[in-house]
Amino acid sequence: MTNAVRTPLRGLIAPSFYGVHRCIKAGEYAEIWLKGGRGSAKSSFVSVEIVLGMLRDPEASAIIYRKVANTLRDSVYAQMLWAIDALGAGVLFQRKLSPMELIYRPTGQKIVFRGADDPGKSKSMKLKSGYFGFLWFEELTEFSGPDDITTIKASVIRGGGKAVTFYSYNPPVSARNWVNEEALKSVPGRLVHHSDYRGVPREWLGESFIAGAEALRDANERAYRHTYLGEVTGTGGQVFENVEAREVSDGEIAGVGGVYMGLDFGWYPDPVHWVKCAYSPGRRELIIFDEFRAVKLGDYELFKVLTAQKGVTAADEIICDNYEKSIHDLRAYGLRCVAAAKGPGSVDTGIRWLQGLRRITIDPRRCPHAAKEFLEYEYERDRLGVVVASYPDKDNHAIDAVRYALNRVWLTRGL
Repeated sequence: MTNAVRTPLRGLIAPSFYGVHRCIKAGEYAEIWLKGGRGSAKSSFVSVEIVLGMLRDPEASAIIYRKVANTLRDSVYAQMLWAIDALGAGVLFQRKLSPMELIYRPTGQKIVFRGADDPGKSKSMKLKSGYFGFLWFEELTEFSGPDDITTIKASVIRGGGKAVTFYSYNPPVSARNWVNEEALKSVPGRLVHHSDYRGVPREWLGESFIAGAEALRDANERAYRHTYLGEVTGTGGQVFENVEAREVSDGEIAGVGGVYMGLDFGWYPDPVHWVKCAYSPGRRELIIFDEFRAVKLGDYELFKVLTAQKGVTAADEIICDNYEKSIHDLRAYGLRCVAAAKGPGSVDTGIRWLQGLRRITIDPRRCPHAAKEFLEYEYERDRLGVVVASYPDKDNHAIDAVRYALNRVWLTRGL
């Protein structure tokens, strides 16, 4: 690496990104998703990593996209200039505005800036030598959907070494937004990282920034959580406001308490959905940490999956939807299946109980379907957009399985 980099990285990278930096340096991931609130320093982090990566690999160039081209100069172009200067490499880069590029003089490597107003234009992107080792989509939520991203990536990342794609954004308020849904998916080679201003040295942000954040926290907590903490707070019509989607360790699960299993039967188009969760009555906290979902799966095939893949034994109780044939079949195969107790109002009672818990934690890597359902489950609205006080009977198979799993807890004890 060039001697131009003399500045200690601890003075440029916020502590919340130290682990991500080590992963990038080790080449562990092809995609880095950086989501967070205002002032989280994620854009600064990406800009530093791109320059460092180019200095390590003399064949690697970088290309940076925003949705609209006329936003580039005052955002990512200025951000890359900051990173280059902060790393002591300012004199080594040629600066151009037409076309908008930064060129590393010793090797000819480039940092190219493009708008994605027409993703198809990326097909003509070529370098005289080397390859695009770094691709950055800044303000990802500006893009129309995943198809735009796929088109650009297919055109830009070709051959060469191992390319890294960065995605940086403030999560949209609605869980149904395509960016939030995509971030929940478990994809090989993808790291999703969340950060907020609390992980940034106070002196980097300044007292006026801190004061503004605290003022919004006191005046409107929901707006504060979305704006400064980067949380998906919903549109106001979500049923569950106590859900936290994050990775959960085996040790955390073991420390919670009782383990429960639930099963919602289905065939097609409705799936069969099995769930495993842990509940602590003392803390009123629920962790959903394992699931299985499939369509057109017979009872014997389900039995084989649960026992061979999920480790369910004859001693484990599974509380199920009241479908007698499937319960009878699974019992005959050796599973301890019990029909959930139902009655008038039992659905509403179970959902209200789940709403009243202090926290529902869902591991989106282990349970992507449950995470999606709980985060996106919203009250119905009438034709004027007014919320209707009833729970919709759709897209709720994991929710039903969780209700069944805890059926005896909320129905008989209310703990």
